[in-house]
Amino acid sequence: MGVDLNSQEEGRPEPGKGERKPYHCPLVALSLNNPAASMDIGIAIFIIGLGALAAAFCLLVIGVVYAELMDCDIPRGVDGAAKLHMVHCMLVGMAVIGRILDRLGLCSQVRFTRWATGLIMASRRPVPEGLRIKDLTFAEVPVRVYEPTAPSSGKRRGLVYFHGGGWVSGSIDTSDEVCRYIAIKSETTVVSVGYRLAPEHRYPTQLDDCEAATCHFLSVAADSFGVDPCRVAVGGDSVGGNLAAALCQRLAGRHQPGHLLAPCAQVLIYPALQMADFNLPSYQQNGTVPILLRARVAFYFLQYLCGEAYACPELLDGLHVPAELKLRYGRWLDPNDLPAEIKARGFERQTPSEHDGEVYHLVKAGLSAEVSPLLADDAALSAVPPAFVLTCEYDVLRDEGIFYTRRLEQLGVPVTWHNAPDSFHGVINFYNRGWLSFASAERVLERVVDYVKTL
Repeated sequence: MGVDLNSQEEGRPEPGKGERKPYHCPLVALSLNNPAASMDIGIAIFIIGLGALAAAFCLLVIGVVYAELMDCDIPRGVDGAAKLHMVHCMLVGMAVIGRILDRLGLCSQVRFTRWATGLIMASRRPVPEGLRIKDLTFAEVPVRVYEPTAPSSGKRRGLVYFHGGGWVSGSIDTSDEVCRYIAIKSETTVVSVGYRLAPEHRYPTQLDDCEAATCHFLSVAADSFGVDPCRVAVGGDSVGGNLAAALCQRLAGRHQPGHLLAPCAQVLIYPALQMADFNLPSYQQNGTVPILLRARVAFYFLQYLCGEAYACPELLDGLHVPAELKLRYGRWLDPNDLPAEIKARGFERQTPSEHDGEVYHLVKAGLSAEVSPLLADDAALSAVPPAFVLTCEYDVLRDEGIFYTRRLEQLGVPVTWHNAPDSFHGVINFYNRGWLSFASAERVLERVVDYVKTL
């Protein structure tokens, strides 16, 4: 009998009639028979996994940024409130990413935010007509010199400028637009100083660098730059103003007739001048107004002094100041001395708290005049040169600038004070920044230029 090769074996049921048909995975079969396909599948799985991680990272960043933005309050009176909100969102995003990278051990938060901020704010445009710019070194400190090229009937005035950035960021490049503006508009030779930054370098390194560069410029101003050394001022914004004020006190204490000249004036743009009290009315009123939030001020002081950050809550609560020092500083930080319109926005007097001895010893150098120039004794403060102090209404540092002005007035030191009614901390860094520009930035710089012209 013939065998039909197309028929089923005797006694074996047909598929679907008592026996389940075996399942064959096309991808598995393909991968078994084709190693190249197996590699492609692995790559696809890797890409999908990487995309999932990236999506999770983005969601994490967005969530944290959103949470922090909810703690932000921008008053209606601020120039460009909507734009400032966008800027704050961008800065918070950079800080959050830096924090995540720090926790992962890939990069410190300070280094990342320094780098990211530099990408946005440190642009170099072509040198404008009427200005000559040179990158030099004064006493081993990098500087950038801005020289007006217009003819001058005599020796020019000079300004040695220290940038802001909380001692941990900022650079000659980030302050480039500001220095160009001052140099051209006031026909002044401006020297921008690239002092070393914290936490890699701590107090007094920054002040020492500023002193070295300033003294060098004073010694060569006439012969090398055609600048009258008797008409050289020092100045800066934020912590740059802190360094300028501290340097004036340091040099005044060392100055002797016949020795090296000292600055003729101090130009202080929303300066940080004390770390004894983080609960002044301006801290209460503007503590959540970008760009400088209340908690960040304590963080910056700690980075400058010791490179740590764990004591921020204690500083904000005032636990770092012993009772006897609070009593002494209270006479210089009394809200009653503020203008009525400043106090009208409201504030609460804080109940004195017990101090923490360990925290005090960690930061006690910060209560010295070289870190907190406002806390200098009368003899030291009365010896400083005339001052220009600019404050911003919506800035946590507003009140210490006002208190500094009051102390100078009481000691007979000539001082000019201006409070920008619609501005916030850091505003001048947004001059000529394209879509990031604020109209109030130029108005503030105009005030600075008006004063510099009087030197």
